[in-house]
Amino acid sequence: MAGAIIDYIANQVAFPEIDVRQRLTVSTGYGVAEIVVLPGADLVGKKLGDSGLDERDISVLTLHRGTTVIPNPRNKTLLEDGDRLLCFGKLEEMRSMIPERKRRRARVRKLPKQPIHDA
Repeated sequence: MAGAIIDYIANQVAFPEIDVRQRLTVSTGYGVAEIVVLPGADLVGKKLGDSGLDERDISVLTLHRGTTVIPNPRNKTLLEDGDRLLCFGKLEEMRSMIPERKRRRARVRKLPKQPIHDA
């Protein structure tokens, strides 16, 4: 009888192989993204709890700092430049945090006056 109870409990706490990204994207408009803290960003030197991410409905799942991985970082964790934050939250909010890239002018080369011949 005790063996049957242990088997029952073991089956209840088993961790099946799941695709976490798929499970976390079931809510429309929500998903998983990685946010990189760039040098000079407003987040540098702030505690995670003071970063404003929570108010933007963004939860930090994991913080990658160099070779260190901090799962479920605490609100008192100070953010540094180069930190990579694996986040779950509103995709639109996370997209709005990406700095706009400077557009480069397209460089168009003029054709030479003389045709180029194969040597």
